[in-house]
Amino acid sequence: MFTGIVEDLGEVEAIEHAGGSARILIRSTTVTQDTSPGDSIAVNGVCLTVTGLVLSRAAGDGTPPGPPGAPCGFTADVTGETLSRSSLAGLAPGAKVNLERPARLGGRLGGHLVQGHVDGTATIVSREPRERWEVVRVCLPPGLARYVVHKGSVAVDGISLTVSGIGEDWFEVSLIPETLKRTTLGVKQPGDVVNLEVDVIAKYVEKLTGGAR
Repeated sequence: MFTGIVEDLGEVEAIEHAGGSARILIRSTTVTQDTSPGDSIAVNGVCLTVTGLVLSRAAGDGTPPGPPGAPCGFTADVTGETLSRSSLAGLAPGAKVNLERPARLGGRLGGHLVQGHVDGTATIVSREPRERWEVVRVCLPPGLARYVVHKGSVAVDGISLTVSGIGEDWFEVSLIPETLKRTTLGVKQPGDVVNLEVDVIAKYVEKLTGGAR
């Protein structure tokens, strides 16, 4: 379980495709500090299992600065199912990705409950600069529209955001400078694809009340 509070902007160093799946190598010295193979990390809102750690070696070897032997990146396997249902299929070396380690029991819940299970992808429609923030409009797939409400929560590329405006086939989020600086939404442009995860509570409520009408 995650909270949608991005801890680091990692960088994709390599992607190896094989048999419809992929192995991805991501550089980050933040989320690897207390991570071991088998742990989970959310990558652009997709919960992935760490398969290995990359360790710093000698200065000048291309790894990020840090004590020799310190973790500076990790690898994760991405199944064909995940590639077909998320934006991870479009990643390339050099791409920035939002990273978050799982929430700890007893820790702060800064965003909302995020599972790391992507419900679908969507396209950024527009972005409009305002005086001290920026409004980003995202298309809303028909199958997910009923779960998104004004002032409710939604995870966009793993970022916990509040819906500030909504229409039949779109919703808007208002991004403060801190979010623009620390996440991929600071550089995403109209036409770019993002991962969406709606509030899981809405889905449980729908099921318990007899489904959508």
